Amino acid sequence: MTAQPANPLKHTPSLLVFDSGLGGLTVQREILRARPDARITYLADDSVFPYGRLAADVLVARVNALMDSHIPAAQPDVVVIACNTASTLVLPHLRARFPDIPFVGTVPAIKPAAEHSRTGLISVLATPGTVARDYTRGLVDSFANHCRVQLVGSSSLASIAETFMQHGDLDDADVAREIAPCFVEENGRRTDVIVLACTHYPLLIDAFKRLAPWPVEWIDPAPAIARRVNHLLRERGFADAMPDTATQPGKAIFTSGRTPNAALTHVLAERGLLAP
Repeated sequence: MTAQPANPLKHTPSLLVFDSGLGGLTVQREILRARPDARITYLADDSVFPYGRLAADVLVARVNALMDSHIPAAQPDVVVIACNTASTLVLPHLRARFPDIPFVGTVPAIKPAAEHSRTGLISVLATPGTVARDYTRGLVDSFANHCRVQLVGSSSLASIAETFMQHGDLDDADVAREIAPCFVEENGRRTDVIVLACTHYPLLIDAFKRLAPWPVEWIDPAPAIARRVNHLLRERGFADAMPDTATQPGKAIFTSGRTPNAALTHVLAERGLLAP
């Protein structure tokens, strides 16, 4: 009889991906590509979207309460906070509250932007809350102090992305107006890298590229987040997903209790999620 390994690898990880709305679907999609074997619960706190209008203490208390409610049901091996606004505030609280569960946050990808830029002009396209955080400015000081960094806080792009995903409606003029401050010309140089520091923004990437006054590199944090999740799963004893692994059906939960319309149901289905 063949001896069994002392610590056999585990299979079928469970993941909880959380966002204030639909932006976290950009992260969920990349995670699913890396871990098609995972059972993913996608939790959208759409009843209070957008998070930028919440006071910091209110936001922390709300996310803590939601995790208290949904972690026992999802039994996640890793939790992903797929929201920049929430990540810059709540991660220390969650890690203290749930010390046995790894949490992966979403923070502005300023370090790789500074490394990729050839002109030294980079922009960070975020929500006003993320722009105002000391955490964000600390990243600039730590990793991009040799660059000219333009912090652009859009108060409407996340809502534009939500509407686009639910109804397909998109006004090019509105999008162009919101991204225009990202494009800086200075002493013969131009912005060449833009950080998408809100998970909603990659939902509009095709429009961004089409409406940009000149080509730039757009940095989406989702692939790096997916790599981090996969690394943590390996650390927790899960075997790598095989290339032909069948995708596990996941589920989407909306705190508003709404039933998604046909368009959103289709979007969820494309990402392996069952609509509520």
